[in-house]
Parts: sequence; structure tokens; C-alpha cells
Amino acid sequence: QLQLVESGGGLVQAGGSLRLSCAASGSIISINTMGWYLQAPGKQRELVADITRGGITNYADSVKSRFTISRDNARNTINLQMNSLKPEDTAVYYCAADVRTIRTAGYSWGQGTQVTVSS
Repeated sequence: QLQLVESGGGLVQAGGSLRLSCAASGSIISINTMGWYLQAPGKQRELVADITRGGITNYADSVKSRFTISRDNARNTINLQMNSLKPEDTAVYYCAADVRTIRTAGYSWGQGTQVTVSS
């Protein structure tokens, strides 16, 4: 059974940093794009950043130059280094991955991790 497990969320003051991690496990054949999404209260889920298997990255305009996504294909993990955090970055952050397993193919989601930035 495929699992995406996030870690690293928490409470930080504005201007601080956090590092999120996500590990995929299960009967994985291959993983294409992996990424991070956020969902603030009362709003739709939106892309923060994603990365292809080949290392091509894509960022939301709001996080460019502040956040960095990285990936370890051998370990099926991605990280999101978040610097210069702002109160408006407060949200639940979800890991997502386009995964092929022995039974399924398509996007899967983690449970989410809360990031709270105080002013």
C-alpha cells in the first residue's frame, strides 16, 4: 500500500525557516513528479513547488527565492526548505506524488503537516 508521510511542520516566527520532508513507501514501480501543495483555511489547495524525476523544478510566484524543493530519487523523498517565512505562508502543507505501483497509477497525497508563521 502506497504511503506518503510528511514531517517537519510547526510554529515559527516571521522571518524564520522550516524544512518539510516527505517519504514515499510501498510497492512503488516509479515516481514521476513530486511536489508540495498548501491549503489555507477556507481556500483551495494550491501548488507551492514541484520537481520532476529529472530535477526540473517549478515554484509558485509567492515562494520563489524563499523556498527550495529538492529530491532524492533513490530514497523516494522530497524536501522543502522554507526560508524568510511570512504569516501568509500559514497553511496545511501536503505532499503529492505521481506514482505507479503494482496496482495503481496517478497522484497520491499525504496527510498534511501544519505550518504556522506568527507575526
